[in-house]
Amino acid sequence: MVVDKLLKKYDKKVVVDSVSFSIPKGKVTSFIGPNGAGKSTVMGMISRLIANDAGIIEFQGKSMHDWKSKELAKHLAILTQSNNIQMKLTVEELVAFGRFPHSGGRLNDKDKDIINKSIEYMELNEFRNRFIDELSGGQRQRAYIAMVIAQDTEFILLDEPTNNLDIYHATNLMKIIRKLSDELGKTVVTVLHEINYAAFYSDYICSFKDGRVAKFGTVDEVMTKEVLSEIYNVDFEIMNIQGRPLSIYY
Repeated sequence: MVVDKLLKKYDKKVVVDSVSFSIPKGKVTSFIGPNGAGKSTVMGMISRLIANDAGIIEFQGKSMHDWKSKELAKHLAILTQSNNIQMKLTVEELVAFGRFPHSGGRLNDKDKDIINKSIEYMELNEFRNRFIDELSGGQRQRAYIAMVIAQDTEFILLDEPTNNLDIYHATNLMKIIRKLSDELGKTVVTVLHEINYAAFYSDYICSFKDGRVAKFGTVDEVMTKEVLSEIYNVDFEIMNIQGRPLSIYY
């Protein structure tokens, strides 16, 4: 995916200003930055949930606007911050929605196998017959992520996927994101507020500040005291754990 000079305004206020980058294929790229930096707005535009006012988004050699929604859903999956499904659905029924672009609602044995594996990935077997409105916030979030995994696309967009998750399930989710890239070759783009998750589990980081890209590069290139202090306006110290730079701010 290539993004070139992306622009978004709300009431004449520029919230995303001339943003350009390329997403490396088969890798995990995380968007980081303070609140209001433009991360989620950019994520919304590259997923077509938000209209861009200017600029180009190219996906698999074709303008994002030229893709038909049904065909795009076979190649790109998105999990937004707010997922409000009003229907009375069980976890298994919700996850089955992920297969709709492929099956059209007629599930075959392959679809059912993928649904089962997705439920198992997110440790939801004991909840598969529970209604989603009966689940805790964290359990519900895991169910939505299982639905995205079941969609089985090569490109996955996750907007703050660790929201409502405790440390155990948030860490397990980040491990799953790494597994999707390392074992299945999927390209994953995620918006994260927890920069240490971004540092430990990503290949590339795109940092935002004031609606612009402050720095795009490998984890080692972005996770430096100088870059992080400039982005967040606080002092950082960096230490290495298992070969990965982790941050402490004060």
